[in-house]
Amino acid sequence: HLLRIAKRMKVLLFPGLLFEEMGFTYLGPVDGHDLPKLIEILQGVKSLKGPVLLHVVTKKGRGYEKAENEPIKYHGVTKWNPETGEMVKGPATPPTYTKVFSQTLCRMAKEDDRIVAITAAMPEGTGLDAFRDQIEDRYFDVGLGEQHAVTFAAGLACGGLKPVVAIYSTFLQRAFDQIEHDVALQKLPVLFCLDRGGFAGDDGATHHGAFDLSYLRMIPNLTIMAPKDENELQHMMKTALNYRQGPVAIRYPRGAGEGVAMDTAWHLLPWGRGEVVREGEGIAVLAIGNTVHPSIRAAEIAAKSGVNARVINARFVKPLEKDWLLEALAGVKRVITVEENAVAGGFGSAVRELLADCDIPIRSLGIPDRFIEHGPQPKLRALVGLSEPQIADAILAVAGASKASDSSSLANALPTA
Repeated sequence: HLLRIAKRMKVLLFPGLLFEEMGFTYLGPVDGHDLPKLIEILQGVKSLKGPVLLHVVTKKGRGYEKAENEPIKYHGVTKWNPETGEMVKGPATPPTYTKVFSQTLCRMAKEDDRIVAITAAMPEGTGLDAFRDQIEDRYFDVGLGEQHAVTFAAGLACGGLKPVVAIYSTFLQRAFDQIEHDVALQKLPVLFCLDRGGFAGDDGATHHGAFDLSYLRMIPNLTIMAPKDENELQHMMKTALNYRQGPVAIRYPRGAGEGVAMDTAWHLLPWGRGEVVREGEGIAVLAIGNTVHPSIRAAEIAAKSGVNARVINARFVKPLEKDWLLEALAGVKRVITVEENAVAGGFGSAVRELLADCDIPIRSLGIPDRFIEHGPQPKLRALVGLSEPQIADAILAVAGASKASDSSSLANALPTA
């Protein structure tokens, strides 16, 4: 007994001992703010053989008292006044998708005590800080463990609750196995709300939600939705929480919404069905999520050149009801799909698979097969061909091809009454 106590005391007094016993060379702790010294140590580490653990100590916001005292507030800053510490406010913008999600979930939870909220150490980023402050007994922060967050949600769903896992799209990748085995296989009604779907802006390649539609689409029993604007987001949340036959994922982008009017009452959306948001003929733009409104504006640009494209808000990536889609595409000769997701395996792929027997040319716009660097969202969209003028150019290009060969049409593919 005394020997065990002595060993524990030794580990406390000599923090590197545990790693030394595992075969590491332990160095530290060293001051991470002393860059010349840190560089010198790193140069020396190169000559060591075997695994090395360098213990570097830093303090978030070091050197600026306000940031040291409020590290969360100053984690990601815009333009700010260093004297007052206040962020410089830009022009007024519509509410962010995160804000709408936060407010809607709080309202819903006050009406339904089965709703619980789960985050993996991201309450402020996901908007769950408001839920925490208002409904603390049904708020769970599991720490930096996305895998645990998903399996924990599965357990709560087994108990009859309605767990909502709020998480950045890019971080849900870490819990793919748990989504598949612990949630989808059991058909458990867990709602995944994926923030930062699409380009995350200056957070860069590690934070872009570029792959969620692709990696989630392959999982059986899992429904995937993406709202065209902030108003549709709240209706999707209502629809998802009302669905008890399996898990649902709703993905939405970083930043402000479209500034549309917000309904005060929620309604259920037709399952697997979208809507025609702009009438047109010959060519249809089938868009998902935050690409719908840009596609509408792109169609207006193309209309000035005499091409009148139909625009369809798909709403669902999975399931995508074939009969509805064929009806929405009646008379269409060519289709363009638009998504802020990897083209490989994404929404466009789903449409191609669904219409494979219809002999209709489909062009897919989205993120190409490479990692995208950091930068403002508009710049990144232009980089991959998703700006409004570029979508309009795609419509005009497809229209030119259509004139050369327009014998095919979805009119004959419509289901019979």
